Amino acid sequence: MAQITIQCSLVASEATRQYLWHLMADIYTPFINEMLVRIGQHPNFEEWNQKGKIPADVFEDLRKALKEDPAFRGIPGRWYHAGRDLVKRIYKSWLTKRRRLYSQLAGQTHWLTILQSDDELIAACNQDLGVIRAEAAALLVKAEGAAPPSPSAKKSKKSPCPQKKAQKEKSAQPSKSLYPWLFEAYKTAETDLSKCAIAYLLKHNCQIPTKAEDAKKFQKRRRKAEIRVERIIEQLARTRLPKGRDLTDEKWLDTLKMAVQQVPKDEAEAAAWQADLLTDSSPLPFPIAYETNEDLKWSQNAKGRLCVSFNGLAEHSFEIHCDIRQLHWFQRFLDDQTIKKQGRKSHSAGALTLRSGRISWRLDAGKGNPWDRNRLVLFCSVDTLLWTKEGTEKASQEKASKIAQMISGTKAKGNLTNEQEDSVRKKEKTLALLQNPFPRPSRPLYEGSPTVLAGVSFGLDKPATLAIVDITTGQAIAYRSIRQLLGDDHKLLNRQRQRQRKKAQLRRSKQLKFAPNRISKEGLGDQIDSLIAKAIVQIAQQYNASSIVLGDLANIREIIESEVKAKAEQKTTLKEIQAKYALDYRTSIHRWSYNRLAQKIESKALQAGLSVETIKQPLTGSPQDKAREVAIAGFQARNVRKILDTGS
Repeated sequence: MAQITIQCSLVASEATRQYLWHLMADIYTPFINEMLVRIGQHPNFEEWNQKGKIPADVFEDLRKALKEDPAFRGIPGRWYHAGRDLVKRIYKSWLTKRRRLYSQLAGQTHWLTILQSDDELIAACNQDLGVIRAEAAALLVKAEGAAPPSPSAKKSKKSPCPQKKAQKEKSAQPSKSLYPWLFEAYKTAETDLSKCAIAYLLKHNCQIPTKAEDAKKFQKRRRKAEIRVERIIEQLARTRLPKGRDLTDEKWLDTLKMAVQQVPKDEAEAAAWQADLLTDSSPLPFPIAYETNEDLKWSQNAKGRLCVSFNGLAEHSFEIHCDIRQLHWFQRFLDDQTIKKQGRKSHSAGALTLRSGRISWRLDAGKGNPWDRNRLVLFCSVDTLLWTKEGTEKASQEKASKIAQMISGTKAKGNLTNEQEDSVRKKEKTLALLQNPFPRPSRPLYEGSPTVLAGVSFGLDKPATLAIVDITTGQAIAYRSIRQLLGDDHKLLNRQRQRQRKKAQLRRSKQLKFAPNRISKEGLGDQIDSLIAKAIVQIAQQYNASSIVLGDLANIREIIESEVKAKAEQKTTLKEIQAKYALDYRTSIHRWSYNRLAQKIESKALQAGLSVETIKQPLTGSPQDKAREVAIAGFQARNVRKILDTGS
């Protein structure tokens, strides 16, 4: 599905806004805060933390218990479920981050056990260095034959990039696919000699060195690895449990009083107090999510304005005030609901354009009471594929195919229980409703060439680079740099970087003064991301590409550091000057919000009918080469998935 989020302002009487603020700020937000606290204080929490998952029934049992608490009565029943789901998402995100840190810690710790000096390797296997080198050479030949070729191994004969010539002059680098093979071989090695030989290869970047090891350089390298482990451990210790929203600033005042009257036990407690005092708490209550599209009721008032009411708040109606460019979406919500109602529920709710909604308060420049100085906003998630007749048919066919498989799988079990039979009847009813689609305007779906892909690489100096690749030849049809993608709007990029540098300087100045350092964000970066994403999708359609392959952001830190190091090495061979240049370069070229940019590209691509894939981005090479290799690797990964799905 190609889902996007649209928004509008909700306009209602002061009494309605005051009532809604009371429910959200005085009951709903404390309800979520209490759930967050109780989950963190649960006796089994440490066990869940180790497993990286909290059982779903824990959230449900806590919801039922708090619902009976007099302090949390008075809100619509749907809100209790919305609060439970929000707390579940918060802890899932928190545990995912912890699990990622634990994984990094395990990997770095394992690398420390492998990273040994030549003298240590000689002592570990009781062999001289010549024997270790011979064994390493034999293992290298074996690894090159067993490891799959990397996408970077397939280079085009002719390259329009000027960087190619410089790259060919450099010594050949080992294939990146050797590393996973060697790490796996290290785990299963049966002799000390094999382990030491593999460690020798990994330490020297899968090559046999011709020079003797520099002891000082090795100690420096090992110390860097130890520092990485220490930093991860520090991050794990510093990561605090999820906190709610303190709308009254009571916790902040309590922390201030404690810091004034008491002496902290240790540095950790002092740092926690400082973090609490310098962190601005959100003055707005938690939003309300309506995950079911039929919880929103649409209508039109006497003035001809579109209105909406919500499940549990049926007596309160809100006018829709939105941009003219988004008005057609809200009109579609009303039309869909009217058709479904007139058809006496002969249409499936799964084919409604609206997927979900969320009520939220937004800070505004108003004065007076909080319901007057803040603005009420409705966010709606819509499926763009369901806008047209062809898209609705495609979505319905995909959904019907999945439901049919579920029905056949359940029936194949035999001896169904009453619950299973009831579930099958409901699915069969949904299957029948999908055969009666909503009336939609007709517009042909976009179909690109399966052999043409668009690869997008991310970098520090150039946030995004595009390559249109013909997979049959492995060559790029066209390249687009960030300057070409933005065109006349490229000046906005320089303006954004200047603002980022000023904000970084201001934040640093406030940190030195131990002052609150949260700097307000502006919308220029979001605007630039939209322009980049729009240009990428338009060029991909121009060349009839079927898919856009994005570089995986999981290793963006390594990509950026590799780019900075390469820039520094091009300037000088002196390590001290390289370090200074790298520091200055990082300061001048501020890191981009790559995740936001990737989301913009994915959203616009799906709206246009292009599929989106993600693949690991190479660490070395020019931005054009990286974009081309991302596209090729995406095509290869797609073929692997097809083989796995078919089982052949």
